[in-house]
Amino acid sequence: MNKKVLQTLEYDKIKSQLRGFLSTPVGRLEADKLHPETDVNIINYWLLETADGVLIDRLKGGIPLAKLADITPHLKRLNISASLSATELSEIGTVLRNTTAIANFFKQMADEIIGESLKVLPEQAEKLAILSDVTRQIEIAIDATGRINDEASFDLKSIRGKITGNEHAVKSKMQSYTRGKSAQYLSDPIITIRAERYVLPVKAEYRNQFGGVVHDQSQTGQTLYIEPQAVVELNNKLSELRVKEQAEEQHVLQILSSALEPYTNEIAQNVNILGHFDFVNAKARLAAQLDAMQPVVNIENHVDLQQAWHPLLDKKIAVANDITLGDQYKSIIITGPNTGGKTITIKTLGLLQLMAQSGLFITTKRPSTVGVFHEIFADIGDEQSIEQSLSTFSSHMANIISMIDDIDGNSLVIFDELGAGTDPAEGAALAIAILDKVASLGGYVIATTHYPELKLYGYNRPETLNASMVFDVETLKPTYQFLMGVPGQSNALAIAKRLGLGEDVIGAATALTDESDQDLNDMIIDLVTQRDAVKKNNAELELRLKTTAERSESLAEQQRKLDKERAQIVLEAKNEANHIVASTKKQAEQLISEIRKERLNVGQQAGSLSEQDLQVKKGQFDKLRQNDSLEKNKVLQKAKLAKALATGDEIVVKSYNQQGILVKQHSNGQWEVEMGILKMLVDEDDIVKTEATAKAQQVKTKQKRKKFVKTSTMTSAARGNASASLNLRGVRYEAALAELDRYLDTAVLANLGTVEIIHGKGTGALRKGVSEFLRSDRRVKSFHFASANAGGDGATIAELA
Repeated sequence: MNKKVLQTLEYDKIKSQLRGFLSTPVGRLEADKLHPETDVNIINYWLLETADGVLIDRLKGGIPLAKLADITPHLKRLNISASLSATELSEIGTVLRNTTAIANFFKQMADEIIGESLKVLPEQAEKLAILSDVTRQIEIAIDATGRINDEASFDLKSIRGKITGNEHAVKSKMQSYTRGKSAQYLSDPIITIRAERYVLPVKAEYRNQFGGVVHDQSQTGQTLYIEPQAVVELNNKLSELRVKEQAEEQHVLQILSSALEPYTNEIAQNVNILGHFDFVNAKARLAAQLDAMQPVVNIENHVDLQQAWHPLLDKKIAVANDITLGDQYKSIIITGPNTGGKTITIKTLGLLQLMAQSGLFITTKRPSTVGVFHEIFADIGDEQSIEQSLSTFSSHMANIISMIDDIDGNSLVIFDELGAGTDPAEGAALAIAILDKVASLGGYVIATTHYPELKLYGYNRPETLNASMVFDVETLKPTYQFLMGVPGQSNALAIAKRLGLGEDVIGAATALTDESDQDLNDMIIDLVTQRDAVKKNNAELELRLKTTAERSESLAEQQRKLDKERAQIVLEAKNEANHIVASTKKQAEQLISEIRKERLNVGQQAGSLSEQDLQVKKGQFDKLRQNDSLEKNKVLQKAKLAKALATGDEIVVKSYNQQGILVKQHSNGQWEVEMGILKMLVDEDDIVKTEATAKAQQVKTKQKRKKFVKTSTMTSAARGNASASLNLRGVRYEAALAELDRYLDTAVLANLGTVEIIHGKGTGALRKGVSEFLRSDRRVKSFHFASANAGGDGATIAELA
């Protein structure tokens, strides 16, 4: 991309804003090198980086980078086996610690939801080299300020301990001078240091009374800094220890430098990655500051900017516009008066295109598309050159001539006031010729002009569209709204009239106006009027759509609320059902217990009690079973009825408490039900599905018919296998009656007309119990003992209803 267009479109001002978010030398270097790219794969990768950065910045506050020093010179010194200073090692340690922290940061995000949304940055973080051992060594040996810690080595800790002890001894001896009789010879009763030795400030006139070594004097010469003779040996010892301390510190630095030397390449790679993350942070924060969006890159150079504004303008006052180029039209000619926003519109297109091709988000309110132009040329503003003694027109022409030879089908050309600065007729002709030339070279053009001749150019040239900036005649101010498809209209006469110019002058001016120009202007006014009407209709439509959407959301919210309430009702019904079942179970157990107690209490009189009373107790138990079916629970009853009934379903007719099979549904809504040998019409409210049917209906629709056939076949087989005789001999009394009850159900379903119950003769208790049971059972029409040759009163023949 040519450097001139970057300057003309103020690309460097965007980069300047970007630099304000950077905190590392490598990040700042990347920002300095940032340029528009022409490889679509690189552009898309850069945009994905920015998108990752925006997401991390929004959810995590950005990648947590520390402020890093430039350690490149340190690494170069390590490569020649030099020993680094404590400060230099501390700066490398900061980089190493930050490397570990950033690697852990991305590992933590990988376990969170955000990790699934990040596209490219986690892969870059995986390339960070974690040097745990040398990082730990530096942390132990050197603190964040660059001071070598006592724990750096055993010898260093020992030497520093001795230094501390020696210093204490020296200070104690010196304090005997500041507090004793010698204090009168001192300028101040303090202990100070000169030439790394402890001294006292002695008045010059008492030099002979105060023995010792003079190390310095004040500027006035009135104070001498003397080391008392009594502490000379102690100071000598202290100096020796300090020399040893320096030697040991150098030894520590050499060891640490040697430990780092093999890893200079890895550290340099870490520095570059961390610096790049700093750059990504900056791109993300610039996007947040500008309220910018990620564009879609189109390799066919179809540009569609939706509600775009210039990124260097305050969004609160900037007017956003739609700008489309490259799909149906390769050239846009913006006509109309100056100061209407034409220049800022074409600059917006150019700068946003440069930003997108640099991997930066662009200032649009809605998702937008950008192209991939190999070159962008711009001729904008007053290009008068004093140095070259060129006029504005000549300067523009020189600039345009330099462009022409490099324009091709991947070029975007921006002209501002094309052909201006010379005779209007010649300027208009020249502008048309230049536009034709650029079109013949395949270039994409957006140009501004105030020449009316170019309005007709937009109508007469294919792939060329007229456009204009809206001017409010009522307020006499531009609105800065970009209007595509309509050329700019002349507002001179309307403005003059609005300002109060006489009607006679306005009429005379109108008469002098070329009729074709006036017709064109009238046509433009009609187009603007139609556009305003369409815009108004669209606004009303959008309002209706918004209202409809809000109502739809409101209804959906009400539905969600109803669903929630329904679920709560069902839950409460289930709780009620559980309570009923528990209560019923308790009553049933109590009844069974009462039966057992009564039978035990009556002893030999059981025969007179067991049959009749047992049936009474059984009737009570049946009532509990009905209660257990929760027929009175209206909520569950509705829930059951909500499940559609179908032919072939196994059901229970509630009023008869009998199982049956649905045959078909009649037009009046009633169902024909087969119960044993009976067929009858039953209301749908009187039908409850059996558990087996409910489970079967959970199978997929396509399997239902097959399942029904299989079930019907099994049922038929069961009927065919039902026995016409029940042998109760040897079965205990209570168990025998229960078995008889189950047998009669099977016999009725099997359509058996007559059955035989073999109970034996014995004591006659079981025979009597069977007789009483059959007498009170509505499933039995009549019964009698078997004939003498068929068992006599040892068997009972029952005819079923």
